[in-house]
Amino acid sequence: MELSNFIKQYLKNPKTVGAVAPSSEKLAYKMIEDINFLNASCIIEYGPGTGVFTEKILNKKKDSTIFIAIEYNKEFYEILKDKFKEENNFILVNDSAENLKEYIYKYNIDKIDYVISGLPFTSLPNSMGHEILSATKEILGTKGEFITFQYTLLKMKLFKDYFRDIKRKRVFLNLPPAHVLKCKNK
Repeated sequence: MELSNFIKQYLKNPKTVGAVAPSSEKLAYKMIEDINFLNASCIIEYGPGTGVFTEKILNKKKDSTIFIAIEYNKEFYEILKDKFKEENNFILVNDSAENLKEYIYKYNIDKIDYVISGLPFTSLPNSMGHEILSATKEILGTKGEFITFQYTLLKMKLFKDYFRDIKRKRVFLNLPPAHVLKCKNK
């Protein structure tokens, strides 16, 4: 069911969905393996899709950790809303990641530890990618970390425009294989 939903949404919205299948368990593990769940007070996820990373984060985070997931696609938002309706300190938003600051102010959050992203920066308009990364860099400050994955490295310059320290890992057990980028402002 999840795969067919993903393919359907990709065919309807290839620029914003960006993948033909949900992320693999291996990719999910690589995305969250370095998160310090004991000390994280707030985690944000952009583009959770059907919730592969979301579920892993919810299973590992402390009850007191605030977790905001921002999903633009209405159908994916509805799936997530139903799937995670019982979760504590989980805020699901149906909006663009461009508007993340609005939700940080709305929920009175002053420190973001991690931003996890499933956004397809390669297919997003360039101005949108810049706007999202500029806001992300600002909210993370010098201590937070931005973790994303991309299928190609075509947008590496974009990430380097905003983050000085970028570590890259390759995940072959994913459809298609992906690059995990762990970015800091240090």
